[in-house]
Amino acid sequence: MASERRATVIVTRPGGQSSALLALLASAGFDTLEFPLIDIAPVADDAPLRAALDELFLPPDAPGRYALVVFVSPNAIDHAFGRLGAPWPAELPVAVVGPGSVAALARQGVHAPAHRVISPSTEDADPRFDSEALYTAIEAHFGTNGLEGKRVLIVRGDGGREWLAERLAEAGARVEKAAAYRRVLPEPSMQKWERIHELLAGKPHAWLLTSSEGVRNLDELAHEHLTADEIVLLKRTPVVCPHPRIAEAARGAGFDRITVSGAGDERIAHSLEALFPSDTAAAAAQAEPQRNSRDPEAHAYASAAASASSSNHSSSAPTDAHPATAPAHQTAQSRMTDSNDSKKASPQPNVTPPLPPNTPFTPFEQQKRRGGAGIVLLWFVIVILAVAAGAGAFVLNRKFDRADAQLSQRLAQSDEQNADLRAKADQAASATTALNTQIIQLQGKLTDAETHSQALQQQYQDLASNRDDWTIAEVEQILSSASQQLQLTGNVQLALFALQSADTRLAASTGPQVVAIRKAIAQDIDKLKATPTTDLTGLAIKLDTAIDQIDQLPLSGEAPIARARAQTAEPANSASIAAATGEPRWKVLWHQITNGIGQQLSSLVSVRRIDNADAMLTSPDQGYFVRENVKLRLLSARLSLLSRSEPTLKSDLHAADAALARYFDASSRKVQAVRDLVKQVDQASLAVAVPNLNASLAAVHQFKRGG
Repeated sequence: MASERRATVIVTRPGGQSSALLALLASAGFDTLEFPLIDIAPVADDAPLRAALDELFLPPDAPGRYALVVFVSPNAIDHAFGRLGAPWPAELPVAVVGPGSVAALARQGVHAPAHRVISPSTEDADPRFDSEALYTAIEAHFGTNGLEGKRVLIVRGDGGREWLAERLAEAGARVEKAAAYRRVLPEPSMQKWERIHELLAGKPHAWLLTSSEGVRNLDELAHEHLTADEIVLLKRTPVVCPHPRIAEAARGAGFDRITVSGAGDERIAHSLEALFPSDTAAAAAQAEPQRNSRDPEAHAYASAAASASSSNHSSSAPTDAHPATAPAHQTAQSRMTDSNDSKKASPQPNVTPPLPPNTPFTPFEQQKRRGGAGIVLLWFVIVILAVAAGAGAFVLNRKFDRADAQLSQRLAQSDEQNADLRAKADQAASATTALNTQIIQLQGKLTDAETHSQALQQQYQDLASNRDDWTIAEVEQILSSASQQLQLTGNVQLALFALQSADTRLAASTGPQVVAIRKAIAQDIDKLKATPTTDLTGLAIKLDTAIDQIDQLPLSGEAPIARARAQTAEPANSASIAAATGEPRWKVLWHQITNGIGQQLSSLVSVRRIDNADAMLTSPDQGYFVRENVKLRLLSARLSLLSRSEPTLKSDLHAADAALARYFDASSRKVQAVRDLVKQVDQASLAVAVPNLNASLAAVHQFKRGG
């Protein structure tokens, strides 16, 4: 254990789930800060979970019995067993993701050999604990098609990952899912945020991010509580992630110093120790150059390799937290990485040392003057030098080739010891297509999550806006709608009700500008109350009555005629009339006979006067069109009345009245009654100026402009 604390580790697991890890980090010399980014809470409705758990106790031979139950986390186990009313059925297999879930099952009394517990193997050289490894274990236990047509229950958190359910469904299983808990975003205390500010100010620290949702929550909380400079420092802080999927989420959030440790508290502790080595490790790193100086040739090779390794290291963040321990007899050629970095460099290309400078020689003119012997000697020397240079270059190249081969071999051995990174590289080499598909899916889910986060952030900003702004916006909407309705329909009562409602909404605010808006609304209310009103409904009812009676009105040529009857007066006493008038009796009889004949003829013939010739020219079958035209005029007048279009209303009423007077029997009481209704509507529909709400709207707009 180091004499001084190495650094501070910020643990983001849910509260109460990190006691063992905190003790392990404390023994390794780290300070810890619990900073939960996820809280675990019960689901709002646990009825589906209880119903699914009740079906676990069906008889073994029941057709609808579950063939397998999968728990995705220890939280799912604890919440599900808390609602389980009886011991777990011994014949029902249960599958879990990792050692933590196995331990949680053991606490509930479910463990081998009494129960069948399926989980990824911990005996592999590079054990993985995720949905992919669990599906491999399930397939190995049941066989390729062992779950086809059988029911499988997955107990998980609300909105968990769908990969395992999709793979089981593709294998033919009938997958059912039940939520046992839900994840909520916690709100860390101000004391913890003050500690975060102190660490970002320059103290060595690292973040432990154990879930992709925790990464997104950290990014959201950072934008709310940290400054822009602190966010930049946060993204440059070392981050340790137990799984590559979490590392991808952290990389998408902008973190650039990411280490994948693998699952398990011990691996996490080893990764943090590699990030922050103790004083003993630092001293060993300082002694390394001294050992290299004892072997100049090996030191040259190591320097070249270290230079190439440092260039590669600066271009990428660390992604593996398992430093490989070299053998005790490791030569200086394989010690090519920084002692503070746990990631081994990949093999570098051959390094060719610079050639020695060319040997100077005498120009041709001088050699010519020295004579033939000098020329021969000079060429002999040149040939010897060329042969020596070629042989030296050949030997040097062979030596460098052997050194490069040894260096590549050492680097290959170091790469094999890097468990997580080499395992991921081997999986990528063996299943490139599947890995690319998973990466695309993860990128799509990350994009959806970022979009959802932005939408939630926008909603939060909208909800956190000023209350007065919300009230003013609502009042503005009410006034705008009332003004539009008033101008379109002239409904003063509806506009008056809207103004009164807006005034009631503003009564809860006491600002001086709000008082000015209420004064403007009060002025518009008085203006609307003083506006004369017209009974549009009553007038519309009169027009409807007139329209209903049109079909019963007689035309001018269709007036009923009484049946003709012979009528004559009783003949008077002709003798008395003759004695009284002094006329002859035969003359009196003649007058009586002629008057009787005239009376009978006049009773058989009826004569009427029609001033409009068009009425007589209208045939009976054309009377239908006359009545329909009058009804259309009255309907148009009714629409004009309701839309307060006075010119159109007057025109339609006058045209309808003219048609009634021209084509219908003016002596008919029904025709007279309909014409009276039309005249009443014509006289009552006086033009009334519709007021506006400009004063109230102007006050609201002035408030929004900050006037």
